[in-house]
Amino acid sequence: MTTRRTMLQALAGAALLPSSLPVLAAAAAPEGEALKEIARRKGLRFGTAVGGGRNQFGDPAYRALVERECSIIVAENEMKWQALEPARDAYRFEPADAMLAWAERSKMTMRGHNLFWQAEKWLPAWLAKEDFGADRSRAERLMRKHVQTVCRHYGTRIASWDVVNEAIDPADGKLRQNALTRAFARGAGAIDQIDLAFRLAHEYAPHAQLVYNDYMRGDSGSTKHRAGVLAMLAELKKRGTPIHALGLQAHIGSWDESPERGREDMLQWRRFLDEATAMGYDLLITEFDVNDRRLPADIAQRDAGVAAAARDFLDVTLSYPRLSDFLLWGMADHISWLQTWDEAPRADKLPMRPCPYDAQLRPKPLRQAIADAMRTMPARRA
Repeated sequence: MTTRRTMLQALAGAALLPSSLPVLAAAAAPEGEALKEIARRKGLRFGTAVGGGRNQFGDPAYRALVERECSIIVAENEMKWQALEPARDAYRFEPADAMLAWAERSKMTMRGHNLFWQAEKWLPAWLAKEDFGADRSRAERLMRKHVQTVCRHYGTRIASWDVVNEAIDPADGKLRQNALTRAFARGAGAIDQIDLAFRLAHEYAPHAQLVYNDYMRGDSGSTKHRAGVLAMLAELKKRGTPIHALGLQAHIGSWDESPERGREDMLQWRRFLDEATAMGYDLLITEFDVNDRRLPADIAQRDAGVAAAARDFLDVTLSYPRLSDFLLWGMADHISWLQTWDEAPRADKLPMRPCPYDAQLRPKPLRQAIADAMRTMPARRA
């Protein structure tokens, strides 16, 4: 019997002839239920990230697709600190405000992403160069000002915040260091800064779900990353840090060089989710897409492999009733960040096909895989 996993392995293997590969039928134009309605029946919210550019927020056809399929959105970049305050004390809320106003008019919820992005290269340039020395109080005042300004600006209109983003270095599983964390060196370092970030978010957005967001995966290359996230979450739990949920970025696909590890990867992923939920944390899928860098060039075969990988991942991850939101990182291939991803591109340099719709906004097998996974998942708790 050919399972989704064995099909994906076959697609990744160079020895098989194209005529021998099982291929999923191309998805027909969606009829009937939108993805948000399928999700809603199970108590889940379905949505996507939306960028502010002319091919996303600026494209009426793309906006219409998002409105049809989604009940929740998140700004791709427009609420990040470097976008909101590109120069010190010069906040620029207009792009994010316009997106939020559109979401509200369209009866969509909007998440906040993010208050603190721990990788130093993603801090505002003016902050990344800051040297606080031993003056922890000055760093604390700056953090308070940022959280207070942003959370008061949006008030209760944003009910879920990614408070801290990507705090763990995947290379060694340790906490990343940046201009802010170094100011806390006389205490416990980065964990003190992360703890303060969540306490400030709770102070200025007491109504909101507060989320830690990261891109750990189930493959062997992510072992230290997963362990580091769990260790950090355990420490925050011990401290009583007001963190409510773990955001799973879920940028899945061809990462490890050993597709035969698929079953073991899913076992490791389930163990990770079991440990996180056992600590009392809820879950969200915050940034889902599927890179296809090791799948064949043939579009039908590639789309089949992407759909197969998605279904395997979603069947496991959506089986957790504590998972309340499922967001993609883009609805259509041409707007995906993976098109300019220079860390691990396709060897043949072809555009990736990581999203449920193609560049002409036509549905692909991935959309059907997402719909089927949501239809078969357990209902969320009331």
